[in-house]
Amino acid sequence: MTDPQIVLTERVQQALARAFGQEHADADPLIRPSQFADFQANVAMSLAKRLRRAPREVAEAIKTELSDFPGTIEVSGPGFLNITLDDSWIESEATRMLADPRLGVGTITPSQTVVIDYSAPNAAKEMHVGHLRTTIVGDSLARLHEHLGNTVIRQNHLGDWGTPFGMLIEHLLEIGEEAAVAQLEAGQGTEFYQAARAKFDSDDAFRQRARVRVTTLQSGDAETMRLWHVFMDATVRYFNKVYQLLGVTLTDADLAGESMYNPMLQKTCDDLEAAGTAVISDGALCVFPPGFTGSDDKPLPLIIRKSDGGYGYATTDMAAIRYRVHDLKAERILYVVGNEQALHFRMVFAAARLAGWLPDSVSAEHVQIGMMLGKDGRRFKTRSGESVKLMDLLQEAVDRATAAIADRGYDEATTKEIAHAVGMGAVKYADLSVSHDSEYVLDFDRMISFTGNTGPYMQYATARIRSIFRKAGVAPAEATGPIVLAAPAERALGLQLLGFGELVSQVTTESEPHRLCNFLFQTASLFSTFYDECPVTKEGVDPETRQHRLALCKLVLDVLEKGLDLLGVPVPERM
Repeated sequence: MTDPQIVLTERVQQALARAFGQEHADADPLIRPSQFADFQANVAMSLAKRLRRAPREVAEAIKTELSDFPGTIEVSGPGFLNITLDDSWIESEATRMLADPRLGVGTITPSQTVVIDYSAPNAAKEMHVGHLRTTIVGDSLARLHEHLGNTVIRQNHLGDWGTPFGMLIEHLLEIGEEAAVAQLEAGQGTEFYQAARAKFDSDDAFRQRARVRVTTLQSGDAETMRLWHVFMDATVRYFNKVYQLLGVTLTDADLAGESMYNPMLQKTCDDLEAAGTAVISDGALCVFPPGFTGSDDKPLPLIIRKSDGGYGYATTDMAAIRYRVHDLKAERILYVVGNEQALHFRMVFAAARLAGWLPDSVSAEHVQIGMMLGKDGRRFKTRSGESVKLMDLLQEAVDRATAAIADRGYDEATTKEIAHAVGMGAVKYADLSVSHDSEYVLDFDRMISFTGNTGPYMQYATARIRSIFRKAGVAPAEATGPIVLAAPAERALGLQLLGFGELVSQVTTESEPHRLCNFLFQTASLFSTFYDECPVTKEGVDPETRQHRLALCKLVLDVLEKGLDLLGVPVPERM
């Protein structure tokens, strides 16, 4: 089965070659959905100037070359081509799609090795809502790329190294390892950090011990490293609780924190300096990638080594790029990171290309993540002005979902299972349904709503289809077709479904999961119209029509469930 717009694009381009010569075969047919037909092709309008002919005349010539097209074509207005596909073609393609386990989703040939850097919380503090979007978007992209056949290497670039760990380790020693582990595993990393910071600021002896501890940590002292591992292991166990609750695919095998690159930093600096890519400027080792200037119009430096000899984010990121290209054999690298880091990553990519560490054959992309806002339009925080703990936010989503389904008569275990799926689905879908680089308002009332473009609405759509099969006494797997589209609502739904495969490919290529959400919502909305207008199990529906409509329901169910799975949104059996 093939996306109708792809079929139309190929057919119109072939018609252009036959009508006007091969040099016009690659012209964009400009095919768009139309309110007057299934699609409209506007290529005659743009091509007419090049051919020095009237647009309508060009359109008529294209129409003549499309005489074998499976549908009707009309020229309207100054030269628009209104295209309506034959019902039989849509039915045939939909029936083929129903029998295809991949639902028309192709695979990338040749496949790529894609490294995705996402989540990346700071181990020195609690995971807060700022990590939610990078985690959810990154995980959906990982799922999408794997489904298309790419080899995905997840990289959770934890903030697990640096000067704060001197005071954190000293605080761990003061309160005792057992108490520290309990606090960190309970998700009280922020409180742990704040207590250590307070001591650092007020106690000279503690501050001196913390500074010495940084030195022993950086030198690889065995006991200090043991204590660092105690801290990190407890922290990662807590992170894993969050990941498990969210249902994301990150594991310990994906951990690649700043500490991993620490042994590479000196060589990173030495190699850049030896090649002349980095130079000393005001005592610091800097790369000046071309095209970057400051407000004073002077070249903007990417500082690789500070004037005091310390390393920064740029050092680690340069080492990471070289490792990912050279060792992981990445062909595409996605950095799912907040949009406030846009300039930093542009400079890092430019510096890496200047050094020859990021060849033209490898794509490095910053998938920018916009800020999460509260209802007041400001950064989402607690009333005291602190960042909201991620676990608290997720628990509130589950609590609200529990309240929303409390009157549906399920036992306690089933209610708990459904509430978890609805709560996590609401949070994840609300994030994914807006463009990842946009700010969005976290509004629990809207997120948990069972109407509109929300996770619960999408989940309910799948549950409603399953209820149709239960009422019919038929398992979804038994609905094998053929699909026949006799009513307008059936036809509109069938035509929509045919676009799934190409849409998934485009979403993956462009890193735009919100477009998949929009497609699924449009599909669910069209199904709702079909459900209202085309009875499936009601008395009086003849067996043949019932069979055809059950087959269409099965295809809708498959597309919705697969689409939500690619987004990482759980789908409960019942609602």
